[in-house]
Amino acid sequence: MNLPPLPPVGGETTGRNIIDVVAEQHRELISLAERLADAPDDKKVASVLVATASRHLSGEEQYLYPAVRATVPGGGAIADRELAEDLALLELLRDLERGGDPGRVVAAVRRHVEADAEELLPLLEQMVPIETLIRLGNRLETTEEAAPTRPHPRTPSRPPWNKVVDPLLGVVDKIRDVATARTTYMRDL
Repeated sequence: MNLPPLPPVGGETTGRNIIDVVAEQHRELISLAERLADAPDDKKVASVLVATASRHLSGEEQYLYPAVRATVPGGGAIADRELAEDLALLELLRDLERGGDPGRVVAAVRRHVEADAEELLPLLEQMVPIETLIRLGNRLETTEEAAPTRPHPRTPSRPPWNKVVDPLLGVVDKIRDVATARTTYMRDL
């Protein structure tokens, strides 16, 4: 993977690596899914879940899956399977915005989190040096701020095109969010 080096800080390399960042995002997604399961008619919670999941999936598609593809034996097949599952989740999120079944979204979010936690993240942790994991974590956190807040299942899901298209869609989505006073962050619930 072609990432710039970390700045020298002396001693042991520390920081939030991609595994920590993804695990934190997964906890937030599960919390939102549980809130939606408890109150399936709560449009604000549904909106925040859609936005949070959309940002999360965009970041994974830009950095997590390419890292798996590049470093894990058989990583291409794993990444392709995850991309197919993400596409299905994005379609469910889009349907939820249009009045779809919250129960299906909750179940899909739980499957996504379990699959990553059981397979992807442990593999990455074993195969990738900590310095690279930290750089990927930094990139993932930065990417999320520019990511779309709405599901776009028909856009590119692989670099380099998703790294170009997703920030552009993110700008459009954020303008729409402001214009419609849409809640997109858990802290605003």
